[in-house]
Amino acid sequence: MKDIIYITGNQHKADYLAKYLGYPVAHKKVDLDEIQSMDLKEIIRHKVKQAYGIVGSPVVVEDTSLEFKALGGLPGPFIKFFITQMPLEVVCSLLDGKDRSATAKCMIGYFDGKNEVYFEGGMDGKIPEKPAGDGGYGFDKIFIPEGYNMTRAEQNEEDHKIVYLKIKPIMQLKEFLEK
Repeated sequence: MKDIIYITGNQHKADYLAKYLGYPVAHKKVDLDEIQSMDLKEIIRHKVKQAYGIVGSPVVVEDTSLEFKALGGLPGPFIKFFITQMPLEVVCSLLDGKDRSATAKCMIGYFDGKNEVYFEGGMDGKIPEKPAGDGGYGFDKIFIPEGYNMTRAEQNEEDHKIVYLKIKPIMQLKEFLEK
């Protein structure tokens, strides 16, 4: 198994990654430039190379996207800014009278100074009329995964894990690190 440093300031995300990889993962908070792009891979490529330049050892970074079909893919990678700048009720209301279809995506990037590898996961779903649920974090209260009639924030632990591992390509990363 390759040693990596997961670049995140979020202990919860680091704990989840370690849990699903099956071994402890070092993590470090590093302030990285957030480039403005609708291309998740372009964002990750920038972040992983910048992180490696700062840390100097193999790094893993991730970013998520929530794309609303009716808004041409927005907010996409800007979802974090949307949900910190306006109440979730307002984000939901952006789709009033429109197609509520959405796609949640996550991309993980790995870079060790030579090898640059990307993994992408995702899942279709829809945005409810109003946020719901007490669990989860981020956009979980406003994303209903395909095949479900509740938001991620309302799901039980088993369903949460199933959906989490479809959106986040952790198993792809695990296979890569084990080779």
